[in-house]
Amino acid sequence: MKLVAVTSCPTGIAHSQMAAENLLQAGERLGHDIDVEVQGAMGTQDELASDAIAEADAVIITSDTSVSRDRFDGKLVLKGTVKDGVNNAEAVVQKAVELAEAGKTGSVTFGSGDDGEDADVGADDSSDDADAAESDEPVRRGGDPEKGLFARLKKLFS
Repeated sequence: MKLVAVTSCPTGIAHSQMAAENLLQAGERLGHDIDVEVQGAMGTQDELASDAIAEADAVIITSDTSVSRDRFDGKLVLKGTVKDGVNNAEAVVQKAVELAEAGKTGSVTFGSGDDGEDADVGADDSSDDADAAESDEPVRRGGDPEKGLFARLKKLFS
């Protein structure tokens, strides 16, 4: 399945980068093609191409700031917080795939503890840590050091 994602936080240096990395790794682990755009105070990195958006089955937005959704008209758009992208990237990707396979369209909010269907994507609810604590699956963090946050920061500041 083809997915696109946008991560954004007010500074755009750490959390949005971590969310982007985790979404990329989760998509790869689950066998899906995913492109991720990072927005922050320093501008946009890896901006999504219009072709990638057109081919996408679903759009994931993990953001603590306002992200324009005009270019995603007609697509399934899942909206959550950066925390969702950092801590629950695999669940976010799975939810996007599940809804896309079911033929859903429109906007869905996730990460607030409810199913989020037909919810207002502008809502800025944070994840319920109690739900994560009850899960039997371990939360996977980190990944390939060549693609990780520190590698990106090193590249950014060198």
